[in-house]
Parts: sequence; C-alpha cells; structure tokens
Amino acid sequence: MPSFDIVSEIDMNQANNAVENAKRELETRYDFRGVDAKIEFKKDHIELTAEADQQVMQLFDIFATKASKLQLDVSSFKLEKEDRHGKYITRHIVIKQGIDKELAKKIVKIVKESSIKVQVAIQGEELRVTGKNRDDLQAAIQLVRGSDLGQPFQFKNFRD
Repeated sequence: MPSFDIVSEIDMNQANNAVENAKRELETRYDFRGVDAKIEFKKDHIELTAEADQQVMQLFDIFATKASKLQLDVSSFKLEKEDRHGKYITRHIVIKQGIDKELAKKIVKIVKESSIKVQVAIQGEELRVTGKNRDDLQAAIQLVRGSDLGQPFQFKNFRD
C-alpha cells in the first residue's frame, strides 16, 4: 500500500551556517559599529543580544535573510519574548522541530474533511499517510501544502 511521512525538520548544520553568516555580516555592518551585539547558536535555540530592541530586530532580519538564502524556511523559527538584563536585551529564537499533538490532530482533521481516500496515523512527531493509489497521496500532499498551518512540512519516505 503506498504511503509517505509528513515531518517538520530543520537541518541544524544549515541553521548554524546561517548564524555564522549573520555573525560575519554583523562585523562589517556600519550601523552596528561600536555596538555590543551578538548572535549565538545554542543546542536548540538561537540567542540575539543587543543594547536596544530595534537592534535585536535588525539582528533577526539579518539572520532571517541568511537563513532564507540557505533554503531554510523562516516560519520554522519562532521569536520568543525578550529578556532584559542590565543594558542588554536578549531574545531567543526557538527552532520548531517535529509536529506537536495539536497540530497533528489539526492536519488529520483537515485531511478527513477533504474526503480524500487516505488514512492518517500520528506516530510521535510525524504523520504516516497511506492510501490505495498514488493520486490520493499526491492530493493529500497538495492539501497539506496549501493549508496555512504556520510551520513548514517535508514529505519523506514516499513508497509505492
């Protein structure tokens, strides 16, 4: 029976490369000359630190530009609330990995309401979609791509 998996993953090496490229641009930018600002890649998030909120948002724009040039979907990075400590402001960028239960249930509901003849099973942080023919599976892929769920999805293990 044909099947495929719906996953939401980010290549962490590419995310690290985007941070390194943003650091290089930060060193050469005139508007950041003499300003204590930094971008750091941690294990599961990215930290942006600067002296003003406007500078932190400029750091995010620099990072987002570099990430999009490396074919990373910017919607997979979520900007969290700011932390103030002394004269510095730090914002964390959380990297969305995997599909949480609420989003998985929403995807299952969207596919079932569309009356495409496929079955969707939640398997941890990914979804397995099975169907009798290939056209139904491709229709399910187009349905998930077309629905705006706020997170990028990849389709793997397409088996015929």
